[in-house]
Amino acid sequence: MGEVKSSEILNEVHEKISKACARVGRDPEGVRVLAVSKLQPNEKILSLFQQGQKHFGENYVQELVGKKEFFSERPIHWHLIGHLQKNKIKSILGLCELIHSIDSLALAKALHQKAHEASRTENILLQVNIAGEESKEGFSVADLRQQWPELKSLSSLKIRGLMTMPPLQNSAEKNRPYFRELKKLAAELSSPDCPLNELSMGTSHDFEVATEEGATILRLGTMLFGAR
Repeated sequence: MGEVKSSEILNEVHEKISKACARVGRDPEGVRVLAVSKLQPNEKILSLFQQGQKHFGENYVQELVGKKEFFSERPIHWHLIGHLQKNKIKSILGLCELIHSIDSLALAKALHQKAHEASRTENILLQVNIAGEESKEGFSVADLRQQWPELKSLSSLKIRGLMTMPPLQNSAEKNRPYFRELKKLAAELSSPDCPLNELSMGTSHDFEVATEEGATILRLGTMLFGAR
């Protein structure tokens, strides 16, 4: 992807976000684009960064560690959006602005324990399987409600909000109810001592609908990088 092309794509994305925000009376400043850079070469990441993209999301801990080291002189904000295995927790401590994929109470407790031992606080999102898909990880809505008091008590974790991945095969409009439900769930659980301000939802094919329904972080891969 050349610089002109990446610049045009980013401008197009931000224009679509602004229009989606205008349709529902939102401030587009409240929406961040997260470039999903899984398996993408460093030169493509650099090209997007040079056009103003600052937030990048990785699926694999080892790949994130390598890219963070490679770009150590660049002010890039790294996010982990893929499943976090318990044996990778030590490797990820302190590396991310935000871990999007805490998908169970057991994983949250394991991360809390390692963060506590390292005298750190990790910023996280709780992944919710809002559509109840058997193939996807994440809290069910019922389990999250039940386990919420214990999750909130994990002092080495700062729960910033919720994340979801609705069915990939759906059209954007078919995913609207899932985005709406995630926002309602965040509002239900949010409190002054634990405000859930972040909603990580929406990908390349449905990010405009997600924006209309309250997304604060849009995870865009194909749209920014093209097909792998």
